[in-house]
Amino acid sequence: MKVWFPAKRHGWGWGPPNCWQGWAVVLLWLALVFASTILLNQHPAWLWICIPSLILLLILICFWKGEKPRWRWGKD
Repeated sequence: MKVWFPAKRHGWGWGPPNCWQGWAVVLLWLALVFASTILLNQHPAWLWICIPSLILLLILICFWKGEKPRWRWGKD
């Protein structure tokens, strides 16, 4: 399986994507966040549901297509 999101060198989590599929996911995610803020600015309750849902979706995609996250101290 090709890794779209490599683990960060320091800390926990993922760094920037290392292939076009990862960049496509990030750009699509940013477009969805931007569109939801524009379209839902009159309905803040829906915005408070939509944005955390999009964040959760991105985290799940990173877990699925990224390296296993763990604490890294920059030595490996």
